[in-house]
Amino acid sequence: MAGDGNETTAGETALPVQGFMALPERPEDRREAFYRCLADVVRVLGLEVAPEPEPGDRRTWEHLVRAALRDACRQGLNLSEESFGALVKAAVHDPDPSFNRQFVEPSLNAFGHNRVQSALLGYLRTGTDRERAGAARAWYWSAMPLRMPLVRAENPGAAGRAEPDDGSAVVTEWHEAALREFVSNEDLDVRRCILPGLSLRKPSYPPELHDLVDTAVAIARSHPDEYIRHRVEHQVGD
Repeated sequence: MAGDGNETTAGETALPVQGFMALPERPEDRREAFYRCLADVVRVLGLEVAPEPEPGDRRTWEHLVRAALRDACRQGLNLSEESFGALVKAAVHDPDPSFNRQFVEPSLNAFGHNRVQSALLGYLRTGTDRERAGAARAWYWSAMPLRMPLVRAENPGAAGRAEPDDGSAVVTEWHEAALREFVSNEDLDVRRCILPGLSLRKPSYPPELHDLVDTAVAIARSHPDEYIRHRVEHQVGD
């Protein structure tokens, strides 16, 4: 997100978040689980990099895995069903919101928007708090246009690939689930990560959820976290 840690490259369209306070660092170290996800990505995709880091040099290994995945996508990649789960899980557990796109984008191109968004919705609804926060960060990239023509599913018929406009129902489900989660879940990281993508306009929801929008705004405005208080005023005022 352009003011929250997710960045766009030259020529891409960024969301209008000018003036937003940067999303704070994760409240606890998240890299142990992420490194396990990276090891799965290396194994399942057969990337040409060591299957696990050398002791004391994990960050170098992480950069090598990211580079190997990027190169594989450029050269052409056929993704298996197992690859889908490994990539989405890595996106959810990636502690760097500037880079989780590296796992979301190939998944979108091989399996389609609807399937990726449905998987992220599953994490939001049933995952751990860490996974719910990560799913909200990954969701930012889930509507990207398909720009990796050499990344395909091994079995296109079973991939459930859908065009971007086919995902309107799951997008609606996401917004309603995110609103409920923001109100009911007091975890700081979950609320920090959900809020940037949360519509706080009542017309975005059915009438029965309008009171919940008011509750979400009240929670955010009175929250002890400075980032949440700062962010909600921008969103309500837009």
